[in-house]
This record gives sequence, C-alpha cells and structure tokens, in this order.
Amino acid sequence: MKIDPKDFRVREGDTVSLRDWPTKVKPGYTSQEQYHERLTEHVAQLSNLQQLLYASDRYAILMIFQAMDAAGKDGAIAHVMSGVNPQGCQVFSFKHPSPEELQHDFLWRTTRDLPERGRIGIFNRSYYEEVLIVRVHPEILRGEGLPEVPHGKKAIWRERYKSIVDFERHLHRNGTRVIKFYLHLSKDEQRRRFLARIDEPSKNWKFSMADVAERKYWKHYMKAYGDCLGATSTANAPWYIVPADDKENCRLIVSRIVVDTLEQLNMSYPKASAARRRELASIRKHLAK
Repeated sequence: MKIDPKDFRVREGDTVSLRDWPTKVKPGYTSQEQYHERLTEHVAQLSNLQQLLYASDRYAILMIFQAMDAAGKDGAIAHVMSGVNPQGCQVFSFKHPSPEELQHDFLWRTTRDLPERGRIGIFNRSYYEEVLIVRVHPEILRGEGLPEVPHGKKAIWRERYKSIVDFERHLHRNGTRVIKFYLHLSKDEQRRRFLARIDEPSKNWKFSMADVAERKYWKHYMKAYGDCLGATSTANAPWYIVPADDKENCRLIVSRIVVDTLEQLNMSYPKASAARRRELASIRKHLAK
C-alpha cells in the first residue's frame, strides 16, 4: 500500500467519530524485510531534511503525540527519529502538572519547551491533556485554581479548543509547523499489549493498575478525543489519525507524514556572499601551503 498522508488527515471543520476511523489498515509493507527497508529510507530522508532545517534556520517543527496507553507513542518516536541528530531534536513528556505549573494557564508549561528555529520538538502528550483527561475527569479542574469553572457545561471545552487553535495559529505565523498525531488503538489490542507487559518481565515496569482502571472510561475518552480532533484540526496544524494496532505500519505512516511536511517547506542551504567566497578562497590557499 502506498502511504498517502491525506488518507489519515482530519480536515478542518470535520465532525470526528472515532468509530468511523480504522485502527488497522492494509500495511505499507509485505514482509519484515520490506518494513525495515522502507523505514530506513524514511529515516534517511528525515535525517537529511533535519540537517537542511537546521542550516536554513527559518522554521521549527513541533510534533505532538496523543493516544491511549500502550498505543506505541514511545516506540514511534524512537524508531522514526532514530536517524536524527540529537542536537537538533528534543523530546518532552508531560505528566501531572506540578504546583508551580498549576499557578499558570494551561498552555504555560508546554510553551516553555517549544522548539527553536531549525530544530524539531516532540511532545509526548501535551496541552491537549487539558481537554482530554481533564474532560474525562472534570474533578481535576478544581485543582487548577480557575476563577470560574462552569461545571457540567461544554463552554470550558469550547473555550479551551479556541485557545489552542489561536495558539497554534500564532506558532504557524512565527515559523513553527505543528504536526499532530493521534495513534488510534483498539480496546482489544490495548488489552493484548497490557497482557504482554505482564507476561514479559522486561516490560513489567511499564504497567500499573491505574492503566487498567482507565479502561472503564474508554467510551468517554473516545468521545473526548473525537470532539477535540474535530475542533482543533486546522489547515496549518492538522491532526492525523494513525491506525495503531499494527506498530510497524503506524511507524511508516508517521515517518511518511513527517517527511512530506518537511519537504513542503521552502528551505535551502545558506548561499555564501562574494565576500565569504573570497574569504574561503583565501583560507584554502593558506591551508594548501
């Protein structure tokens, strides 16, 4: 299967029901050997484009990963970004807010970690948690110190969607390109992966009872994700719903989308001025002696 990013992109204004989006599609490889060949090709392309991104120093890339537990965010990040120069890439994982972070608006703690121009920033979870887990567990709002919390109303989520969209438009205007991935995992596949974490001693550390407890809120999360994806996918900061039941195919789709996004940027290596060329010629002459 040829991977076309448009097949996974949420169009601006779409109403999203995740029941209509597959968690598994025909894979873009026919064997493990072909999977490794295609991923290696994508990783090499990404490495070259990241070098160009750094040299041109005009854009920054922000990749956001959101998903249910065990969907493969860590693995996708590790495999897709395996060829990128570590100096040009930073990964941030956002857990429960600290007391200091709760004294600020919900965008503050992630804003501090935005990538510089020429670099790729990755958010493993993000400010979107504030319209996902907080929506499923609205009691969290009571700890956020908001002056007015309209409990039981949809207004706060609409307001936060608007804040997010405005924020991402601001980033785009200032050179940061935002790519957002929702790794779409089925509940059955999550159960199989949880069992594997129990059965394999090396994965026991990745599992807790809290993970199981959240499964009873599955329908609530699907509703929260669907509303969020539909409300915050824009032309300049799109969401991609990536089928995640097949980890290898998920990684190929993510890497293809990132490569395509970078290829569409107007980037070039800096051209040397006449004075710089004369300086280099002089240096060459000196070194050749």
